[in-house]
Amino acid sequence: MLRGSDRARRGSLLLPASTGNVWVALGSTVVVFAGLALIVVNSPGWPKVKHGFFDPAEFRAYFGTIGHAFVLNIKIFLVAEVLILTLALVLAVLRQLPGPVFFPIRLLAIGYTDLFRGIPTILLVYLFGFGIPTLQLAHVTNNPVYLGAAALVVVYTAYVSEVYRAGIESVHPSQEAAARSLGLTRGQTMQTVILPQAVRRVIPPLLNDFIGLQKDTALISVLGPVEALQRATLGASSEFNYTPYVVAAFFFVLITVPQARLTDWLIERDRKRQMAGGRV
Repeated sequence: MLRGSDRARRGSLLLPASTGNVWVALGSTVVVFAGLALIVVNSPGWPKVKHGFFDPAEFRAYFGTIGHAFVLNIKIFLVAEVLILTLALVLAVLRQLPGPVFFPIRLLAIGYTDLFRGIPTILLVYLFGFGIPTLQLAHVTNNPVYLGAAALVVVYTAYVSEVYRAGIESVHPSQEAAARSLGLTRGQTMQTVILPQAVRRVIPPLLNDFIGLQKDTALISVLGPVEALQRATLGASSEFNYTPYVVAAFFFVLITVPQARLTDWLIERDRKRQMAGGRV
C-alpha cells in the first residue's frame, strides 16, 4: 500500500503528463477549427454567404425585435415545462399500477406514450393548430399559441413519462419491500420513498428533454404567432437577407448552451457521488 508521501510523489509525476495531454488536445482542436475557418472564408462563395447570413448591419437592426419576440418562446417553454413535469409524472405512475384491475389504465398509458412518441412534433402542431379550430368546439380556444403549446405538451409528456418510468424502475425493489414492512400503503410508499429517489435520479435526462423543448417552441411559428423564428422569417422576407435567422439562432443558443452545461455538471456530480458511495 502506498503511503501518503508516495502517493503525493506519484501524483506530482503524473500531473505534468496529464497537463501536457490537455494542452495537446486543446492545441489540436484549435488547429482543426482554424483550418476549417480558413477553408470557409477562402471559398469562392464566402462573400455572398457573409453578406447573406452574417451582415453586421442586419444583425444589429433585428437584434432587438427578434429578442422581443423570443420572449414568447420563453413563456411557452416555461408554461409547457410545468404542465409536462406534472402530467408526465402522473402518466408514469399510472403505468406502474399493479394488478389486473388496473390493466385498462396501464394499456391506455402505454398507448398514449407509443402514439405521441411516434408522431412527428411538427405534424401534431399542424393537427392541433388547424384541426381543433375546424371542429368549432364550444369553450375551446382557437388561439394558435395555446394550441401549439398544447401540442408540445402532449408530445413531450409522452417522452418525459418514459424518463420518469426509468427512474421509478431504477429504485431497488427492496426499498418498496422495506417501506411496506413498516406499514406504509403502496400509495404512501410511492409518494414518500420511490418517487423522491426516482425524480432525483432523472434530473439530468429531464434537462436534456427540456433543451429539446426550448428549441421546439419555434415550431409554433407554422401557426402564425410572431415568436423568434416567425419574426426572423418576416425580416428575411422583407430584407432578402438571411441574417435575421442567425439572430434567432443566437438567442436559442444563448438559452440552450447553459442548460447543456448544467446537465453535464449534474451528470458528473451524480457520477462522483455514486463512486464515493461505492468506496464506502
